[in-house]
Amino acid sequence: MKLLRVGPAGQERPVVMDAAGDLRAIGEPDIDGAFFASGGVARVREALERGALPLAEAEGLRVGAPVARPGKIVCIGLNYRDHAAESGAEPPAEPVVFMKASDTMVGPYDEVLVPRGSVKTDWEVELAVVIGRRARYLESREEALDAVAGYAVANDVSEREFQLERGGQWDKGKSCETFNPLGPWLVTADEVGDPQDLALRLWVNGEQRQNGSTKDMIFDVAEIVRYLSQFMVLEPGDVINTGTPAGVAMGMPGQPYLRAGDVVELEIEALGRQRQTVGQA
Repeated sequence: MKLLRVGPAGQERPVVMDAAGDLRAIGEPDIDGAFFASGGVARVREALERGALPLAEAEGLRVGAPVARPGKIVCIGLNYRDHAAESGAEPPAEPVVFMKASDTMVGPYDEVLVPRGSVKTDWEVELAVVIGRRARYLESREEALDAVAGYAVANDVSEREFQLERGGQWDKGKSCETFNPLGPWLVTADEVGDPQDLALRLWVNGEQRQNGSTKDMIFDVAEIVRYLSQFMVLEPGDVINTGTPAGVAMGMPGQPYLRAGDVVELEIEALGRQRQTVGQA
């Protein structure tokens, strides 16, 4: 299934794309942690099978992030060998973990803002994992994948000067407003199948910048979820950004960082496509 949320920011309505069905008709107020924790995916699937979902009036409406504001966004850095190389870093022996403020999440077509004082705002196409059940101290890869509700496209927008040149941790280069477009929809894990066989691509102003595959991750989805559960409790609705392949501005000749007026387009095989126009904060 493909789950999405439509409507003005803060007033989104939950919809299942498969039948353009309005989830409020079966008592689902939103697609959030409570939805996943209480078996919402199974309820929607059953309602689809019964034909119990009336058509949602979504024509012309904004598409929001497919998951309401999560408790946390956890990110994995340097998780593709080619991106580690272009960053001048050795491939990590263990996942590099950092956090991103949950209010960075916006819709897949919303404006992305270059922060005030920024000269190094960058792009990163990433596979996002959405957690479907509480996960702590997982022991196996099978348990880890069982905890995944689904997958989505994420743009892990990053300010490299704030991240790497201003001291402290990476978070302040990752947590500026609008820095995590997500969507257009969440595709449930059963429909995606193998998350390690998906093509990722990104363009800036029509010129392709990134072209990779999730098969090239250093740490795959199962290991990332298992590993994180040893250090934090993953709650339903939490989002994990799993890293980006080579082709970011930081690693390119001339470092063509984003400026107001630029257009970023990105896609992941089977998960949909995003488009953002860049503005100035």
